[in-house]
Amino acid sequence: MAAEPLGTPQGYRQVSSVLVDPGGSWGARLAAGEVVRFVDLEGQQAVDFLCYCASDTRDRYNAANTMKMAENLYLDTGTVLYGEYATPLMKVIGSSCRRHDTIGGCCSVEMNALRYGRRTHSCRANFLHELSKFRMGEADIVANVNWFMSVPIASDGHMAIADGASKPGDHVDVEALIDVIAVMSNCPQKYNPACGYNPTPVTVEVFAKAETKR
Repeated sequence: MAAEPLGTPQGYRQVSSVLVDPGGSWGARLAAGEVVRFVDLEGQQAVDFLCYCASDTRDRYNAANTMKMAENLYLDTGTVLYGEYATPLMKVIGSSCRRHDTIGGCCSVEMNALRYGRRTHSCRANFLHELSKFRMGEADIVANVNWFMSVPIASDGHMAIADGASKPGDHVDVEALIDVIAVMSNCPQKYNPACGYNPTPVTVEVFAKAETKR
């Protein structure tokens, strides 16, 4: 069942809204103070995400730094995404779904072939497509955030991609703390539960403070 539209956050105005089909991608430069919202329209849809300092893209999202500062494997409301040089890049300011993944990484043609015997479209290819718009490439892809994806960790260290907990209309709002480049892939994975074996569309909305002009 399709979700009802969400309202604009108080004190903000909407800058853009894009429907991203299953297997599609999105990227943009966000000014400090702008908020990007990802909406899982039908539920159980993984959204792979990376961000970079716009003025020095070597300072990119660093999963280990983020986990160390949060003292948690998972991302929730209040978590700051830290960069390579311990720069606070973005912050989760609202989320209707908890425990977003930090360790599962993105699917790739090679890993799909290794795990499932199928060379299919991947989030890694989507990242390359979006990063090319900002003169970046393979060397700029690092371990990424997976919004809405469930990767539980057992007491013995066992991990696996599990059925997603997100429901239709669940969302996550992430604020740029500095000027950043943000890219996402709406995961096309059909061979594990990351997308409930049935990838679905998401919306990506950008908001700016009401008194500012983009």
